[in-house]
Amino acid sequence: MSDVDALLPAEMARRAEGVGVAKAAMPLARLAVLGVLGGAFIALGAAFSTAVTAGDGMAPGIARLLGGLTFSLGLVLVVVGGAELFTGNMLIVMAAVGRRVRVRAVLRNWGVVYVANLVGAAGVAVLVFWSGQYRQGGGAIGERAVAIATAKASLDIAPAVVLGILANLLVCLAVWLSFSARSTTDRILAVVFPITAFVACGFEHSIANMYFLPLGLLVRDHVTDATGSLTWGDAIVNNLLPVTLGNMIGGGVLVGLTYWFVYLRGATTAD
Repeated sequence: MSDVDALLPAEMARRAEGVGVAKAAMPLARLAVLGVLGGAFIALGAAFSTAVTAGDGMAPGIARLLGGLTFSLGLVLVVVGGAELFTGNMLIVMAAVGRRVRVRAVLRNWGVVYVANLVGAAGVAVLVFWSGQYRQGGGAIGERAVAIATAKASLDIAPAVVLGILANLLVCLAVWLSFSARSTTDRILAVVFPITAFVACGFEHSIANMYFLPLGLLVRDHVTDATGSLTWGDAIVNNLLPVTLGNMIGGGVLVGLTYWFVYLRGATTAD
């Protein structure tokens, strides 16, 4: 194929498998630092989205669309800038089921990256809180942050799991599409539409919520018009835990295992 033509799905699958092998073998220090960056990048996209959708001046549909477009910044930074993201790394299952990497190496990657993403995302939430940025727009950004966090922490567990499945289905499809890319422009365009869709539809992403939930909890007592209850327990039990499970199913099973079955089953060999 020409060096400028986008890769076709079978080639994308081989690239995804190779990326999974490299990720599973990454040294711990590099993995941890890139994981912190991944969480921070997603948090920056979430902060951008919160600022753009604050206030009551837009129709709900337009606000959701703009929120999704701006949130796409996070995954663009991850894919183009280089970082490790727990939800995107669900695609490592393609290398695992083909016996290119050990299950232990996959679990090591997921565990380290999940914790590192939490450090990066929550760290950005703390910096935003210390900056006082939530006071901008007459406090509208802070009110929006608390409203987002309260809605997320109020989910029932079963819907939270399903919303997590749908979110990471789209996130991993965005990463999957980026494997076809031959240029930076290709990567950006591959990411924007799936990510815009998941945010606009109100699906749940565990790493983004590692920013949204801490920020809402930090600013709740500093926002005049904050309503509803918001606790750390609800944030973890009603959102982070079930959404993380859903994200693993949506990315690892519905995307990773499906494309492995279609394009790599019977074609990969153990190293």
